[in-house]
Amino acid sequence: MTGKERIARRIAREFRDGFYVNLGIGLPTMIAEYVPAGIDVMFQSENGMLGVGGPPTDDCADPDLINAGKQPVTELPGCSFFASEESFAMIRGGHMDMSILGAMQVDENGNLANWTIPGKMVKGMGGAMDLVAGARRVIVAMEHQTKDGTSRILKECTLPLTGQRVVHDIVTELCWIRVSAEGLVLTEVADGLDAAEVQARTEARLLVSPDLRVMTVNASA
Repeated sequence: MTGKERIARRIAREFRDGFYVNLGIGLPTMIAEYVPAGIDVMFQSENGMLGVGGPPTDDCADPDLINAGKQPVTELPGCSFFASEESFAMIRGGHMDMSILGAMQVDENGNLANWTIPGKMVKGMGGAMDLVAGARRVIVAMEHQTKDGTSRILKECTLPLTGQRVVHDIVTELCWIRVSAEGLVLTEVADGLDAAEVQARTEARLLVSPDLRVMTVNASA
């Protein structure tokens, strides 16, 4: 199991029947493949689709049926399509139970930076600012460190912020971290790791939950 797959499988365990969820581009889109059996979740894409299904096979892909990240998707029964303003009315109106986004950085205060690196050309932040402000719960799904080994979980973000104090939970291949008023609380660690090893790879200070447990992933595909 890859680290990204572990993240996706673990987050899928948080879904409850009837949830409306927005999956950000990149790693979060993998989560749709691991929804537990018997759980009915409606995935929303801010480009105007409710009832987003998983990725199609190559021979069934429809180039006009894409998510906000321009990845081909499928339709679930009852799927609906609508204009951008209706999509963002859902988001801004607080109708998303959960928003799951990737990130470049998250810090001890739950601040999120996930849309730009100064000096690099970007098209814009897309719907990220609306999603972190409008969703009832914001989960960040990301790899724990950059390719050069730098922690993505910092004392203070150094990149331009998407939102201040908006993150509720951080999930990486190493652990689950809950953002609290006291700081970042380490609640779960991947099998084979302990709190000290996770802290050694994290710039931010981690408070260890007295109920720290092994991170259990959804075994069903």
